[in-house]
Amino acid sequence: MEATEDELDPLWKDLDWAIGAMFYMGFDGTEVTPQIRTLIEDHHLGSILLTTKNLKSAQQTASLVQELQTIAHNAGHPVPLLIALDQENGGVNSLYDEDYICQFPSAMGVAATGSPELAYEVANATGKELFAVGINMIMGPVLDVLTNARYQPLGVRATGDDPQEVSQYGIAAMNGYKDAGITTCGKHFPSYGNLDFLGSSLDMPIITETLEQLSLGALVPFRNAIREGLDAMMVGGCAIANAGMNVMHACLSDQVVDDLLRNDLGFDGVTISECLEMDALSHDIGVRGGTVMAVEAGCDLVLLCRSFAVQQEAISGLKLGIENGMISRERINLSLRRILHLKSKCTSWEQALNPTGVDQLTSLHSAHLSLSTKAYDKSITIMRDKGHLLPLSNTLYPEDELLLLTPLVKPLPASAATKAVSEDREGSTEQDKAHRSSIMSGEGVFRELGRSLARQRHGKLLHTSYTANGVRPVHENLINRAAAIIIITADANRNLYQNGFTKHVAMMCSMLSAGGKKKSLIVVSVSSPYDFAMDKAIGTYVCTFDFTETAMSALVRALFGEFTPSGTLPGTLRKSRKVQKSKQSWLVEGWNKNRDSRGLLALIKTVEKMSPPNQFCPLAGATADSFELLAVMEGGQAVEESHFVVRNSSTQALFGFCSTYYYGQTGMIGALFVDPAKRNLSIGHSLHQRAMRALLQKPGIQKLQLGLGLPGIYLGIPMGDLSEGARLKRWFANNGWDILSPRLLYTLTIRNLPNWQPPDGLLQTIQRLSFAFDLIHGQENSETVLEHVRANAGPEVLELYRLALEDSKACGVVRAKSPVDGALVGTIIICRQETQLSRYLPVLQAAGDSVGGILAPVVPNSPQASMVLQGLAMLGIKQNKAHRANTCVLNWVQGEERDTLLSMGFDVLDAFEELSCKPDRASLSH
Repeated sequence: MEATEDELDPLWKDLDWAIGAMFYMGFDGTEVTPQIRTLIEDHHLGSILLTTKNLKSAQQTASLVQELQTIAHNAGHPVPLLIALDQENGGVNSLYDEDYICQFPSAMGVAATGSPELAYEVANATGKELFAVGINMIMGPVLDVLTNARYQPLGVRATGDDPQEVSQYGIAAMNGYKDAGITTCGKHFPSYGNLDFLGSSLDMPIITETLEQLSLGALVPFRNAIREGLDAMMVGGCAIANAGMNVMHACLSDQVVDDLLRNDLGFDGVTISECLEMDALSHDIGVRGGTVMAVEAGCDLVLLCRSFAVQQEAISGLKLGIENGMISRERINLSLRRILHLKSKCTSWEQALNPTGVDQLTSLHSAHLSLSTKAYDKSITIMRDKGHLLPLSNTLYPEDELLLLTPLVKPLPASAATKAVSEDREGSTEQDKAHRSSIMSGEGVFRELGRSLARQRHGKLLHTSYTANGVRPVHENLINRAAAIIIITADANRNLYQNGFTKHVAMMCSMLSAGGKKKSLIVVSVSSPYDFAMDKAIGTYVCTFDFTETAMSALVRALFGEFTPSGTLPGTLRKSRKVQKSKQSWLVEGWNKNRDSRGLLALIKTVEKMSPPNQFCPLAGATADSFELLAVMEGGQAVEESHFVVRNSSTQALFGFCSTYYYGQTGMIGALFVDPAKRNLSIGHSLHQRAMRALLQKPGIQKLQLGLGLPGIYLGIPMGDLSEGARLKRWFANNGWDILSPRLLYTLTIRNLPNWQPPDGLLQTIQRLSFAFDLIHGQENSETVLEHVRANAGPEVLELYRLALEDSKACGVVRAKSPVDGALVGTIIICRQETQLSRYLPVLQAAGDSVGGILAPVVPNSPQASMVLQGLAMLGIKQNKAHRANTCVLNWVQGEERDTLLSMGFDVLDAFEELSCKPDRASLSH
């Protein structure tokens, strides 16, 4: 993208204005300070980050934002300020106001609901509230993948450790914010999800994963969000140390910003540096030099959160860097264009100077409260309840005492600024009290949790806290008295005293129960679900994902059976529930076109969006009709087909789809795919079992086949993703399929067909062998072709040829004849993009705007087979070029034919392993 000064407002030629636009700064205080006024008026600061230290209430926030915009307007700013804050929900909110601003679950809590739709609704509600008080940008969504989730400080701020799940929920949240009128900033690129911490506060956290590992995991959500229209990206302040990259500070490195983010991932939005005031960065390099390095690396906005002196130093440093020629005006203009484009999407002076304020918030509040309750209720997750202790209303007698043990924890992460507001402080105003109740410290929240439990138990509640001092005599006495014990943990993997305390209490309860005393133990993780996720000794384990008051209210109602918790664990934690999930059988239903077509199309689009980048998705271009062959088969005699779905009967959403066909004595699975967000829940297993059962009931069945050419959507196990392919092969091997002798199938392409030329000497070599090639259309001479295909290919290939011969306007068959006796020695189908076959071979639509097809070469083994194949392909290419196609697709060739065709200039577009299975080896175990 080039940016000349002529394309920009003349004002931006002024170096001071241009520099001011490239900074993103914060300040201390709940009112406009002389320092922030100076930055806006004299230094032309264009973007501001507000935090908890600036915000007391919705009304105050709206007034503060309006005043900041008014100062900018009066100072001659041509466009409004970009004003942003963090509002991740859960424990990380910059703005609290219980009268107007709703509390929603953390990112991981929302993912626990299992509903990307709910993620959109929550983000949209959050965005609308911010928009009402004049905020035009949110620092979100968090797109980090918790690769080493158990020990990472991000915790529930991130969705989880599954890249596809993080993508799905991150994009849903992003769209929710954008539809509310708020621009988005993904964070923390390239990832804070697997950092090594070396100790002191000046040590920079380090990413040690290789670029290949990052590409397969951590970068997936960032890449997918960029593809879906992410507005801005925050580049983190971390080091990267691996074989291919040695970077001290990611946001100061052109390898990270320009090469990885811009060039490799294709991001052209606004890039924002991590705060340059962070100790590890400012002490290592210095703010003045760091600012120049950040801009040189490709950052458009440089973030400085707090110190006015440091902010002035950064401004002078950037000015000096430009004057010294280290940074060109063209580089500055490029950032200006990106920033101005971003502002044009989210603000105007009319909007900035007139926030809708509390009137708008009042109209939204009731609906948002209902949404908050719904989201928290759906997020509560019971991971294990081996003793069937829940709900407590069914297992506790009226006279039983319930003991609540809670840890002493720090205030919620975004509430640190309120530590001075003591709950029992005398002389508090009513406004202070209202503000306090929204943002209680952990201890205050747990005290209120105790009160709520006491109300449920009519006073039969004992409550005390525990610390790093372990199990004390007071705890032992209370445990002896109580019939049931609830232990609260919050990040026990990083607060190890909680882990030790809980295990000690669990042992005591076990011993007391063995001695005849009733001791029910329920452990509730109120932050990271990883605390006791894998510890089977904790028989009843509940997760809430944050410890806000709203979360604790939902917990109480769940514990006492006011609703049945339906939350699920994120990512690999869900996969780890094999004790429960592996035996789960989903209801598999037969495909109903009228009922399921729309759901299947939505499922196809979801799988397509979540496919790895730079890898062709076999489902690209497919529709619900692509799997139905009966519509074109005369009377349905040539093929029998049965398709199956797992669906949500309430919403009509499809969770998984499987298509099966029966040609002659061969049963085939033509496609088997599951919603990426629903994988590892046995949906695929249930579909596979149902499909196999249906095929094995066919009389005379001799062979089972995974993958087929008609419909040519999935030709088998995709080979593009080696790790995923290996996992799928193991899965199918466990179900009786032969993975040791697969048939390798490839879809090839020539992308720049008009400029393609045959390799030197190829045409002369083919002519020397004296094979006769001709092109036929329609039914004339079709019998010899069909006999040739019937003798040398599978039944689905025969049906493909029949369809091609019936479509004489858009298809033809090239024949190769022996010079000795005129017998056919090879055939191939050629077609235009508009052929009816494209319905069943969606690659013809998805591979480009103007595609010519060469389909299903059938060339028996012989000494001249490779030359016959090249001759057939040459005629196919020639016909495609004559029809003015830009791209040629050859769908499909077998493994031994691939190299022959690659030498002609074809490239591999897609690759599969077609598997087979003998009926007597098929596994139908559950």
